[in-house]
Parts: sequence; C-alpha cells; structure tokens
Amino acid sequence: MKILVLVARILLGLAFLVFGLNKIVTFIHMPMPIGDAGSLMILMFSHGWLRVVGTAEAACGLLLLFGRFVPLALTVLAAVGLNILYFHFAFEPSGIYLPLLLAICEVILVYAYREYFRGIFTGRAEPHWK
Repeated sequence: MKILVLVARILLGLAFLVFGLNKIVTFIHMPMPIGDAGSLMILMFSHGWLRVVGTAEAACGLLLLFGRFVPLALTVLAAVGLNILYFHFAFEPSGIYLPLLLAICEVILVYAYREYFRGIFTGRAEPHWK
C-alpha cells in the first residue's frame, strides 16, 4: 500500500507540475481544440485564467512531490481535476484517459490520507470562539 500511495503521489505531482507550468510558459505545444472547446480555451487564455489555474496546479504538484501539505494540495487539485474531467466529458471525450488516471490517483491519495479529511465531514461543526 505504501508503494501504491508513493507512486500515485509522484504521478499526480509530476502531472500537475508539468501541465501547470505548461499553462504558464508553453513548452508542450498542443493543437487548439475545435468548436466550443476551442472557444472556451481562447476565452480562458485571453482573460489570464489559465495562468492562475496553472500556478495553482504547479504549486500543488510541487507540494505533492515534496510530500508537504498533501491534504491541502489534494483539496485544491480535486476542484481542478473535476473541472478537467467535466471539460473532457463535455467537449473532448477522446482525451479522457489521462484525466481518469489522475482522478484514480487522487482517490487513492484521499483514501490514504482520509484521517486528515475527517474534520471537514463534521455534520454540526461549531466555531472555536464561543
């Protein structure tokens, strides 16, 4: 189990570090999707949203690679990963395989670090300052 968690953490960290940096400084050239997917990508790029998301992805990828603040990185990447999955389901189903692999890695890591997520599933949470 330890090796599976380590492999999932490194794979997820590397993927988000590389693809996050690619959103900031393009070094992997990919063709622009056609149709609505391309329009969405142009809109996100022209408004600077891809750089913001890329920075978050790269930072969380580094956190995963170094094994620091892993639950925080997994929380941020869960939102990013779901949006990537939704994008591929809706616009580009042929490219769904890598996002599915990353989602599986995310689920493995969330399960492995489940003790750290226990507090956010409290039904009747109370503030500490009463």
